[in-house]
Amino acid sequence: MSKKPDAPDVVEATETGAEQASPTPHSAVESFYNVHIAQLQRALAVAGLEEHVRLILSQPKNEVIVNFPVRMDDGHFELFTGYRIQHNDVMGPYKGGIRFHHEVTLDEVKALAALMTYKCALLNVPFGGAKGGIRMNPRQYSERELERITRRFTHDLGNNIGPEYDIPAPDVGTNSQIMVWMMDTYMNMHNAHDKNAQRRIVTGKSLTSGGSRGREKATGQGVVYCIQEWAEEQGFRLDGCTYTLQGFGNVGSHTAQILSRLGAVLVAVQDHTGTIANPDGIYPGKLNHHVEKHGGVGGYKGARPIYDEAFWEVECDICIPAALELQITEEVARKLKARVVVEAANGPTTLAGEEVMMERGIEVIPDMMANAGGVVVSYFEWIQNKRSESWQLQEVDSRLHFMMKNAYHEMRAFARERNVDNRTAALAVAIARINAVYVERGVFP
Repeated sequence: MSKKPDAPDVVEATETGAEQASPTPHSAVESFYNVHIAQLQRALAVAGLEEHVRLILSQPKNEVIVNFPVRMDDGHFELFTGYRIQHNDVMGPYKGGIRFHHEVTLDEVKALAALMTYKCALLNVPFGGAKGGIRMNPRQYSERELERITRRFTHDLGNNIGPEYDIPAPDVGTNSQIMVWMMDTYMNMHNAHDKNAQRRIVTGKSLTSGGSRGREKATGQGVVYCIQEWAEEQGFRLDGCTYTLQGFGNVGSHTAQILSRLGAVLVAVQDHTGTIANPDGIYPGKLNHHVEKHGGVGGYKGARPIYDEAFWEVECDICIPAALELQITEEVARKLKARVVVEAANGPTTLAGEEVMMERGIEVIPDMMANAGGVVVSYFEWIQNKRSESWQLQEVDSRLHFMMKNAYHEMRAFARERNVDNRTAALAVAIARINAVYVERGVFP
């Protein structure tokens, strides 16, 4: 089915770093949970975790599955399956994105919810982890249909979400408009006397409806802060360096535009419409105008088209996967000609791919560190709504930089002290923080 004429472009993520790229096989998506479990086991071995805490973290606290009908524009009904997985809330209210994607599965959402728990703990954000989604392709529905789907899903979630209990945000296939529909639906279902305060039921909203300045670029900004910290640590000069980017939605486009101001040169880009390259550099601003007009990077005149497989062979200093899960396989990792991989997407690397990169000395800045800017600024948005405040962009960026820098250096210090990779270190730092809370509080009853 082709995209309906009035369907909005909602295939970008703004909290967790995932964006639409070239199609991912069903089998790859279904194995993402197993990849997460294997990565977690490595971290548990060095984190010093109490046995009862290990048991608690092994499964989500709540798994909500709803099946709901929605009337389409032509009058017929479709039945949708929606998920909300609440992994852990010992550090604070559940927090995590809502994705609309045709390959959403229960196991995938469970893994992503757990990653949110650890990401928040690593960044010292006082939230727990959650994730949600509807198995659907948003390109196939009109704007009116998407609104009805969103509102009915929100209604059926009912009290399973709340401004002090579980706070959704955008993810793959959703955007600020969908968050505003969720907010409005929730507000109309609950106490009218507290209506304005309930804007914090979701984050990633438009500025008009209570969003935060800097929220749209937050994940990309956080990616760049990590790259800057890595460059300073390595004595590496960003001005004049080269990088490739998979995914050019919200996260990818903002990452590119911020890096361009630092003098970095974009030499190849891939998304669901094709792959382009130019060794002399691709101008992010011009490419962004092209993508807004044509829906993808395909056909951009400022670069030549290349085969999708050739994207990973483009020589560069920094490779930034900002699309879907499990893109860097063993085969891809052997082709890479990059000094560092910065995971702007969630789970873009397979276990075999990561092993090959370790063997080849390619450093990885893991997803839970690199793309954490989105959830940090989501927390800032939630605080602003709660306090009826509106922070200026400079304050948002300054606070974000402080939190990203601290977390990055905690990860790197652990990695050096224990002689482990960055992903294991990031997970271990987060797990140790959660463990300390459980040890101090105990387990009721």
